[in-house]
Amino acid sequence: MRPSRLFLLAIIAFLIVGFFAFDLGQYLSLDYFKSKQAEIDAFYRANAGQTVFVFFLIYVAVTGLSLPGAAIMTLVAGAIFGVLWGTVIVSFASTIGATLAFLASRFLFRELVQKRFGRSLVAVNRGVEKDGAFYLFTLRLVPAFPFFVINLVMGLTPIGTLTFFLVSQVGMLAGTIVYVNAGTQLAQIESLSGILSPGLIASFTLLGVFPLIAKKVVDVVKAKKVLKDYPKPRRFDRDMVVIGAGSAGLVAAYIGAAVRAKVSLIEKHKMGGDCLNTGCVPSKALIRSAKLISQIRRHQAYGLKSASVDFEFGDVMDRVQRIIKTVEPHDSVERYQGLGVDVILGKATIRSPYEVEVNGQTLVTRNIIIAAGARPFVPPIPGIEDVGYYTSDTLWEMRDLPQRLVVLGGGPIGSELTQCFARFGSQVTQVEMLPRILVKEDAEISAMVMKRFVEEGIHVKVNHKAKEFRREDGKKILICEHDGEDVRIEFDQLLVAVGRAANTGDYGLDELGIGLTKARTIEVNEFLQTRFPNVYACGDVTGPFQFTHVSAHQAWFCAVNALFGTFKKFRVDYSVIPWATFTDPEVARVGLNEEEAKAQGQEYEVTTYGIDDLDRAIADEEAHGVVKVLTLPGKDKILGVTIVGDHAGDLIAEFVAAMKHGFGLNRILATIHIYPTLAEANKYAAGEWKRAHAPETVLRWLGRYHSWRRGEQAAG
Repeated sequence: MRPSRLFLLAIIAFLIVGFFAFDLGQYLSLDYFKSKQAEIDAFYRANAGQTVFVFFLIYVAVTGLSLPGAAIMTLVAGAIFGVLWGTVIVSFASTIGATLAFLASRFLFRELVQKRFGRSLVAVNRGVEKDGAFYLFTLRLVPAFPFFVINLVMGLTPIGTLTFFLVSQVGMLAGTIVYVNAGTQLAQIESLSGILSPGLIASFTLLGVFPLIAKKVVDVVKAKKVLKDYPKPRRFDRDMVVIGAGSAGLVAAYIGAAVRAKVSLIEKHKMGGDCLNTGCVPSKALIRSAKLISQIRRHQAYGLKSASVDFEFGDVMDRVQRIIKTVEPHDSVERYQGLGVDVILGKATIRSPYEVEVNGQTLVTRNIIIAAGARPFVPPIPGIEDVGYYTSDTLWEMRDLPQRLVVLGGGPIGSELTQCFARFGSQVTQVEMLPRILVKEDAEISAMVMKRFVEEGIHVKVNHKAKEFRREDGKKILICEHDGEDVRIEFDQLLVAVGRAANTGDYGLDELGIGLTKARTIEVNEFLQTRFPNVYACGDVTGPFQFTHVSAHQAWFCAVNALFGTFKKFRVDYSVIPWATFTDPEVARVGLNEEEAKAQGQEYEVTTYGIDDLDRAIADEEAHGVVKVLTLPGKDKILGVTIVGDHAGDLIAEFVAAMKHGFGLNRILATIHIYPTLAEANKYAAGEWKRAHAPETVLRWLGRYHSWRRGEQAAG
C-alpha cells in the first residue's frame, strides 16, 4: 500500500480507536441527550451559529468515520433546530459525511479490490456504470440497509463522486425528515425502536421497492414508445420466428419446440450454417487428414523404417464432403420438423417487430430471433479482385492443390489452414500485419506455434502489411510493406482469412432502425434484445465471440427470454468462455491470459507445467507444449488457463468446469486421473502450484519431528 494510503488509514484507525477507547459513544446516546436537552437548548438560544457549526462538524465526523450515533444525532437535530432547519442541517451533514466515507473507501481500497477481484467484478462494474445511480437511490430509501455499509461499498465501484453525493442527498431525505420530525418529541422517545417500528420499516421498504416497480413501468413505456408505429396484432401465428439455421438458430428453435412453443425457422442457404458447411466440420476434417500425413512423414520417430503416403488432393476434399454429409442429418430439415419446428427454406425479410416475410408469406409472431451469422471479410486491397481469392467459405470448391499459396491473416482460421496446406505439400507464405500470429494469445504461446510452422517449412511473414496485388507477365504478386520497404511475394493462389463480418444487410434491419455496434454487429443489451424488446439477436451476427459454442450459449438466453421474459429475464453470461485453435500444437484457452490480466489491472500468479515431461505425451511422440495457469496470488482460484499441446481443446474442459463451478487447483490435484493419459497434465500443473505454496515452516518442524522419532526408536 502506498505511504499516503497508509498515513490516511492510520489517522482513521487512530480516530476510531480513540472513539471507543475513551468511550465517546456515551455522549451520543439517547439518555445523554435527553438529560442535557435543557442545557443544549439554552446554549443554542445564546449561541445559535456556534451550535449549528459544532453540531454540523460532529455529525460529519460521525458519518465520515462510520461511527454509531448518527441516528441519535438526527433526533437531536429535530429537538434543537426544529423540523425545517434540522432537516437542512442533517441532510447536508449526512451527505458530506457519507461522501467522505465513500472517498476514503475509494482511495484506500478500490484499486486493491479491483486488482484482486477484477474479473469477478466485471458484471458488477458494468451494472453500476449503467444503473448505479438508480440502485443507490433505491438503497438510500430503505433504512434496513446500514447506510455506512452502502457508503463504503459504493466507494469500491465506478460510480462518480458527484453522482454519489447528489443521489445520496435526495435518497436519504425521506428518512431524514421522519427522524428529524420524531426528534421534536425527544422527551417522549424511549428508544429508536419506537421510531423505526416494523410498520415504518415496511413503509420504507415499499418506498424502496417503488423505484424498481417504476423501472419496470418505464421499461414498458419505452417498449410501447418504440413499438408505437407498429400496431400489435390481435393474434399471432407463431410464438417465435428464428432467422438463420446455423448453430445459434438451431439451438433457439430446438429450445422453443422443446417447451411446446410454435416456432418457425427460416434458412436461405443451407441448414447447419457455416459451422457444418464451411467452418468447423470441414476444417477439422481437413486438419485430420493433414495431421495423418504429418505423422506418416515422422514415421521414424515411431520406430518404423519406412512409410509413405500417396494422395490426390481432390480425394481429400471428397472426404471432407463425405464428413459433412455424415453430420448433415443432425442439422437437417427432417430432424427439426420431427422435433416440431416449422422449417422454411427461403430469404427472410423483417417487415415489422411482429412480421417476417418469406417466400411471399407473412408470418405474424410474438418474438423474432436474428441468428443470421457472419461471412468472411475481404479487405479492399487494390488488385485483390483481379488476382482472385479463396475464403473459408469458397475453399471447399478447390480440387487442385496450389503449388504456392499465400494465406492472408494470422488469426485462428488463417493459422489452421496455413498449416494444413503446408502439410499437404503447398509452399505456404502466411502474411500477418501484426508483430505475431495468434495475437490474442500470450507472446510465448504464439511463439510456440510459429516455431512449429517454421520447422514445417512455412514462410511466416509478420509485420507485413498487404498493400497491393498485381498480375505481371502472367504471375500473381503480392506487394507488402515491411519496415518501410516493399516486399514482393509470388503466388499461385490466395486464401483470405482476416476475420469475419456479421450478416446485417438485406433483411430489414436498416428499415426498422435496429442499430449496429462499431464492429458492425447487431447492437443488443444484456438480455440480447435489440431496440425492440421482442426482437433478439444471437451468434456471430451480434458477437462478441464468434464461436459455435458461444452462439449456442447465447441462443439459450434468446429463446428463454423471448418465451418467458414476461416472468423472468436472464442476462447473458460470458464469465467462462473457452476456445481452441486447432493448429498442431493445439492452443486452448479459458479465462484470462497474462496480457489480459495486465490490461485489466488484475493481480495474478503464474504456474506452468511442461507437457514434454508427461509420460503419455512422450509415448505418443507428442512431448511438447505447456499448461499455463493464472491464479489469484497465494490462492488456488483459477483466473485463466492456456494449454498448448496435443488435444489441448479436450484437456481444457477440466479447467472450464473448475472456473464455472468455483473449485480450484487443490481439488483438481485431489482428483484421480487415469495413468497414462494426457489429462494428467492438468493434475501435474496443479501439483506445481501446490509445491510452490508448500508450508515451509511446517515442513521444517515435521522434519525435526521425524528426526526426533528416529532417534527415539534407535535409543529403544
